[in-house]
Amino acid sequence: MRRMDSHDLAAGAVLVGGFDGLALPAAISARLSEGRLAGTIFFRRNITDPAQVRDLCAAVLAAAKLTPLIALDQEGGRVTRLRDPVVTLPSARTLGVIDDRTLTYDLHRALAEELAAIGINFNLAPVCDVDSNPANPVIGDRAFGRSAAVVAGHATAAIAGLQAGSVLACAKHFPGHGDTATDSHHELPVLPHGLDRLEEVELAPFRAAIAAGVDAVMTAHVRFDALDATVPATLSHAVMTTLLRDDLARGTDLVVVSDDLLMRAVSDRWPVEESAILAVSAGCDLLLICSDPDAQDRAHCALAARSRADGAFAERLRLAAERVARLRGRITPRIVSAAALGSIWQRPIRRALLERLAAVQNPSAAGVDPTERA
Repeated sequence: MRRMDSHDLAAGAVLVGGFDGLALPAAISARLSEGRLAGTIFFRRNITDPAQVRDLCAAVLAAAKLTPLIALDQEGGRVTRLRDPVVTLPSARTLGVIDDRTLTYDLHRALAEELAAIGINFNLAPVCDVDSNPANPVIGDRAFGRSAAVVAGHATAAIAGLQAGSVLACAKHFPGHGDTATDSHHELPVLPHGLDRLEEVELAPFRAAIAAGVDAVMTAHVRFDALDATVPATLSHAVMTTLLRDDLARGTDLVVVSDDLLMRAVSDRWPVEESAILAVSAGCDLLLICSDPDAQDRAHCALAARSRADGAFAERLRLAAERVARLRGRITPRIVSAAALGSIWQRPIRRALLERLAAVQNPSAAGVDPTERA
């Protein structure tokens, strides 16, 4: 293999890849070691229990030369990768109905402390979409509510809790996936709303999240015709740079994360070699390629080749890589020993928090340890 040059390193610094299996594949380990990946992302296919995930995180850390991003989607409700004994959050909708922002903060802090102990350092949450379309097949109860104010209030509480527990937070799906009637995993949703409506509903929670200091924002593979009628938001300079970087996030070091480039809203129209270049050109800093290591390699090669051939793209890629490097620099790995892992679930403050949650969800259950109920 030829020696990695600055273009290869910059390309690798903006990629996070997923894989199949419960152990770290040798090919992913090598890419982390060589700088071809900035980190990895786990799904249910990678998880059995916290001890196994702790060992998997330790393997990722050992492989990477620089502190890697180790991510997952632990939103709560139906998007929960790690389950018992990790503290299980109810759906965002449930927390919005309870409407106790202190509880939302405390739950996310407790979750983050447990994730950090296992080795997870980047939670791709909270959802900042507004649940404004009852027919939405993908958001629904993943949103905190049907008003921008409720979503903003609980999203900022969740962000603060995650960060207090030493886990990076990511507001998603910018500029808003809540009013779509289709799922971008399978097709390209299109929203026709004008700018006034977008500002009032979709954008308001993201403005609040950015003002609260969220570490990252994830894009939506949704086309917003009032902003750019040609491509989904992930690939749109008008959305990612003009609206997000130069307006909402002006003066911040926010990292812009693409949703998975292998989702069909994008992959049905652009091969990953093209979508990776388009996403970085649009203003994305970190690209998720979640299920195909070969696609990760192809994206890496395409980014590096474009960087060598195009000075303006090379500069954009360099800035993205530097921003991701600063994000990684804020991580302090602190995986607990395998022997100490069990004590994490026995903390008195954790038991009190779960009892508090049970009491507001079901007042008749007050005083009952929710981990002991069927």
